Amino acid sequence: MNMKSTMGFAAMAIAAVVAGCVTPQPASAWKGRRVAVFGDSISDAKLKMWRHWWQWVADELGTEMSVYASNGRQWNDVPRQVDEMTKTDGADVDAILIFMGTNDFNSNKPLGVWWDEKEETVNRNGRMVKVKRRLPSQDVSTVRGRINVALGKIKNEYPRCQVVLLTPIRRGFFTCAKTNVQPEDSYSNELGLYIGDYARVVREAGEIWSVPVIDTYSESGLLLSMPSYSDCCNRADTDRLHPGTEGCRRLALTVAARLKTLPPTFR
Repeated sequence: MNMKSTMGFAAMAIAAVVAGCVTPQPASAWKGRRVAVFGDSISDAKLKMWRHWWQWVADELGTEMSVYASNGRQWNDVPRQVDEMTKTDGADVDAILIFMGTNDFNSNKPLGVWWDEKEETVNRNGRMVKVKRRLPSQDVSTVRGRINVALGKIKNEYPRCQVVLLTPIRRGFFTCAKTNVQPEDSYSNELGLYIGDYARVVREAGEIWSVPVIDTYSESGLLLSMPSYSDCCNRADTDRLHPGTEGCRRLALTVAARLKTLPPTFR
């Protein structure tokens, strides 16, 4: 191809852009899908102090969000939120997003184990042999047990829904009363565990239960405890735990980008 023809194609491309004749972007596969959101205060639709991350995601992807998240809840509340969803939306739900874990950390819940293991006799290749067998722990006094119960219920009742877990984000200082003062995430909880330990458990749950995980702890870019992120906090002086409208927008950019790489449903 000679230089003149190359320049001709370049000029045509520029003219097409100027004229607005650009190739339209394909519609999101998530457009029009019904998505349920489970979680705590960051997602609670009744809290009007900020524009929620899921509202930004809905704008970006064209989804219809049904939110069952509730302020202050922990992983053991997910089964209740599932039941509430079943009563109101039921079979119309395409996908479920679960954004949970920070209150388990703040309430000093032990991490626990994924499996209860014991020896059983089973037929292997025509011979009855004793082998080890493991089943998901149902100990709801621990975080791993709570996740097992929650995801076991969802997988049984909604096997064709896309289920996506979000790790808890980094924690900043929060206070709203003398008895509710939460230090930022350089401090451990009273078990000596850090918020990153709870985020790691959610990552593990993706492998255990064969569900995708959006690692907002690592990928959202939000470090609300730092002064430079004051504009992303709900209140820079008393609430660096919750992202404000700008923080939720930034959080949603990560969530929406990752959701675009996943099928919105298996129905």
